[in-house]
Formats: sequence, structure tokens, C-alpha cells
Amino acid sequence: QAQLHESGGGVVQAGGSLRLSCTASEQAFSRPAMGWFRQAPGKDRELVAAIASGGANTHYADFVKGRFTIATDNAKNTVDLQMNSLQPDDSALYYCASGTWPQLLLRAYNYRGQGTPVTVSS
Repeated sequence: QAQLHESGGGVVQAGGSLRLSCTASEQAFSRPAMGWFRQAPGKDRELVAAIASGGANTHYADFVKGRFTIATDNAKNTVDLQMNSLQPDDSALYYCASGTWPQLLLRAYNYRGQGTPVTVSS
């Protein structure tokens, strides 16, 4: 059964940092790409970052470039998102997902987790 479980969300002041971690089952982690999405209340889902299997390719949304870093650990079946210089607009439910590279770039996926909330206070 494909499962993904996120952790690391919380409340942080503007300018602060958080590190989100996602542990995936073998089935979920075996997809060609992993990604982090976010969705704020009343807003559409956004792809934050994606990484291809093996880490050969990464993709970042323009609004996080230079601030967020995505990385995988194949030995642990994890994908982490290091978030620096957080701003109130970054507040959202963040969740990890897996699928094909084109799927993720089109904001679709095969599997997703329940998410972890991030709140950035001003």
C-alpha cells in the first residue's frame, strides 16, 4: 500500500526556518519523482518543489527559489524540504506526493500524504 507521512510543520516567525520531512512506503517512493505541494485555504494547490528519482533533476516554483531546498534519502525512503527565510505568504498545508515528472509539474500525482501545516507569523 502506498503511504506517505509528513512531519516538521509548525509555527515560525517571518524570516525563520523549518525542515519538513516525508517518509514514504516502498510503493510510493518507487515512483519516478517526489514533490512537495502546498495549499492555503481558498487557494489552488501549488507545486513547491520536485525531485526526480536519484536526484538528477530538481524543480522549484519561482516563489521559493533560493529559499527552499528539496532532497531525498534513498536509504531511508524520505524526501525533505528545507525552508528558509519564511514569509507569511508561505503559510499553508504542505504535503508530499509522488508520481511521474510530468504529473508533478502539472500539479498532479499518484500518491499523497495528509500534510503538515505551516504557519508563518509576521
